[in-house]
Amino acid sequence: MDKLSIDRINLLHPQLRKSALDAYSDICIALQGRSICRITFTLRTFKEQSDLYNQGRTTKGKIITNAKAGSSYHNYGLALDIALVIDTNKDGIFDTARWDTKGDYDGDLKSDWMECVEIFKSHGWDWGGDWITFVDMPHFEKRANYHWKVLLNKHNKKDFINGTTYVNI
Repeated sequence: MDKLSIDRINLLHPQLRKSALDAYSDICIALQGRSICRITFTLRTFKEQSDLYNQGRTTKGKIITNAKAGSSYHNYGLALDIALVIDTNKDGIFDTARWDTKGDYDGDLKSDWMECVEIFKSHGWDWGGDWITFVDMPHFEKRANYHWKVLLNKHNKKDFINGTTYVNI
């Protein structure tokens, strides 16, 4: 298992960590070739979300999100993003991040990306690749049956799990 991914899973909302870790463990078993799944983002602060939202609008760069601060499930530790990291030289060093949805780097005749998608979905995660208005292929979330506006209200009221900044769900 990839330590960086495990560290990021541990930033998820406490009620989602086991589900994410179970899915990630299954993915590590499924991908036995030249790719690994890397969790690239989980919990994101409101400032980090604002900075991402402003990109391509008020700052340089390409627009990469339509979610303002507080409207992203990342802000509550209820979402994660992935990439594949590829061993490009077949030397055992996973050195190149890719968002390749078609590559079969383990030779099992299935897209490695779609293997990750199927596994996360089997653990109850919603996939951004299924969205219609804004397709977000690297994104998975568990909304815990809460609309983001309810989560934002809980956040603003400081309805947190004791001693943390994770909202009660």
